Amino acid sequence: MVDIQTVSIVIASATVVAGVVYYALQLRQQIKQRQTDLVIRLYSTLGSKEFYEALTKFMTMDFKDYNDYMKKYTPSPVGFSEKPEVMVIWQVGIFFDEIGVLLYMKLIGITLTARLFRNAVVFAWEKMKPIIEGLRKQLNEPRLYGWFEYLYNEMKKIPAT
Repeated sequence: MVDIQTVSIVIASATVVAGVVYYALQLRQQIKQRQTDLVIRLYSTLGSKEFYEALTKFMTMDFKDYNDYMKKYTPSPVGFSEKPEVMVIWQVGIFFDEIGVLLYMKLIGITLTARLFRNAVVFAWEKMKPIIEGLRKQLNEPRLYGWFEYLYNEMKKIPAT
């Protein structure tokens, strides 16, 4: 026969287990919400007038390869300059590099990131790749914009929608 003390222990244990499960589910939901908030804030940056102008300026630049880019747009032999055509390269590259780090560290999720950023990342990387490869060689920095490249590779795994 089951006594009242045993029943109360079972009920107390079940309550603790239910509380732990509830807390775990709440924590999981909070993490997902924070990731979503972060991606949306990043997307707001992408949609800002300043960034849109930089991205548009970069995407409309005309160059064949790294040497052509350097000849047309940079007075400095190492690719640094305050010229707008150089500044947009750094602005766009650093922004996507940042997103790549966040994705790699799993601080943002791939699904939402891809849905919001995929096209911009793919177009920007494919246009910027010759410049980045040239800068990597010239500056002896093989990982320059490595997270941007990582982001591009992850975006290419996701079908375009």
